[in-house]
Amino acid sequence: MAHHMAEPKTKSRKEIETIIDRAIKKVGAKRASDICRYIPMTSGGYMHHFTFKKKRSKQPDELGTMIEKFIMSVDRPSRVAPKQRAKRGLRKRRELQVFTRAQLEKMIQLANAAGDSELAKALSPSRPLTVCKRELIASIRRGQVDQALWQAYVEAVEAHLAIQNNPLLAQVEGQK
Repeated sequence: MAHHMAEPKTKSRKEIETIIDRAIKKVGAKRASDICRYIPMTSGGYMHHFTFKKKRSKQPDELGTMIEKFIMSVDRPSRVAPKQRAKRGLRKRRELQVFTRAQLEKMIQLANAAGDSELAKALSPSRPLTVCKRELIASIRRGQVDQALWQAYVEAVEAHLAIQNNPLLAQVEGQK
């Protein structure tokens, strides 16, 4: 196979498949799309497998040339580092302030002192029904009346009943 740089020769489908097969064997890949990682792109990183598939059917000459250049004509083809991409995930959540339990309790006390029971309720963690029962019984034994504790108990009972009356929520709750 003599390479003539002066005359661009179009490769047949069979020639391209032969080049791809030889490249797969050379790099020890399992399938054709695995050789993508050895073909660098001008935009950075290696060739995406969709691009490989598209070039294989629509621009086989260009793909053949790239495989020859980056895999076949190199003694030891090397994997191309993946393209750097923007981090995903919890960007928005980072802006939220996380408070310690002591800080939350202090804010609840300040809200109660200011007479803002709605804010105090919003800041207070919701208590499970068993915890509410235990705390309410303990306060009754001490002879204390705590309206906020009674309200928490009422809300916990209502939440518990809502879960029991909704078959989907009851299934989820039963799986815990």
